[in-house]
Amino acid sequence: MAYELQAVIAGDELLRAASREVPGSQVVPLGQGLSLIPMTDELFDAVTDDIDRGDLGFWRLPAGFDTLLARWSAAGPIAYVEAEYFGGVGEQRAAVWADGALALGPLDEPTKKQFSQAVSPISQALRRLGARRSLGEGEDEFAAVGLDRHRNNDDWISPSAC
Repeated sequence: MAYELQAVIAGDELLRAASREVPGSQVVPLGQGLSLIPMTDELFDAVTDDIDRGDLGFWRLPAGFDTLLARWSAAGPIAYVEAEYFGGVGEQRAAVWADGALALGPLDEPTKKQFSQAVSPISQALRRLGARRSLGEGEDEFAAVGLDRHRNNDDWISPSAC
């Protein structure tokens, strides 16, 4: 079964304020006070600029969007994450901006090799945002905030997602 995610994740209040600036952004609550904005085609088009400032290695991070994420991060840490899996094989990427600058990453990890869930790029980014895994349950931050609730971006923005 496939899993695909490209999204901005941050504290709920920060994302709700940021989403007012960008047409096509939809804030979806996660657990632990975090929310996400899935990278839809409409959002991608709204935040892309024509100035190429360098490649951070993401598949779907719009040109210039990192500058906007850095600006938003003055109000609190904000992450951009990507994950793609099929049949247990895939990759994760994540970066966190804080205080107006890139603070973590970009982290890139293929899952063709075994790695601890606790050190996966997305779990590291979520920890930086304040997420905590449940001790004793074998759950990482990814599952603790509910990123396993849906399997693709479209499912996150459907009416039943919230």
